[in-house]
Amino acid sequence: MLNTQSIYIRRRKRKEVETSISHFSLHGLLPAGQTLALNIETRTLSLLSEGPQLIMVQQLSANERYLIVPILESFPHYCPYELLLSHISSITVTEASITRCRQRLQEAQGYGRWQQELRPVRRALSSLRGKLHYFGLGISNIRERGCSLTSLTSISHS
Repeated sequence: MLNTQSIYIRRRKRKEVETSISHFSLHGLLPAGQTLALNIETRTLSLLSEGPQLIMVQQLSANERYLIVPILESFPHYCPYELLLSHISSITVTEASITRCRQRLQEAQGYGRWQQELRPVRRALSSLRGKLHYFGLGISNIRERGCSLTSLTSISHS
């Protein structure tokens, strides 16, 4: 479940800037009462518990941030590689940019260049996996389709 709220952050020069923080409950991956909060502007991913209480924070690189958004928004389903490639290679993600990336991947597969075409995505996913590990989360690859969030721990639903 996705919940987004706008907040205002005061900058050094006393200007207030609107930023958006998205909250993801990730039912089945996180214990009850915990949510992930993603601040797009500061590129921080935080684990919160009820209260709210801050449990964990990780700073994301720009490419990690580009990938975490569609992965979180796709949950509980997998996120297709063409969507990830579009997020990492396009300024604005549109249906047209996703279609272009799908065509790029189909051509690359035909020429045996699949891995090379996905190199920037694979590199960002690799570093993102390390950061998600601290939250008890992983990224599972679905061969030539995409990837999805997984839990690294067993969660009891009491």
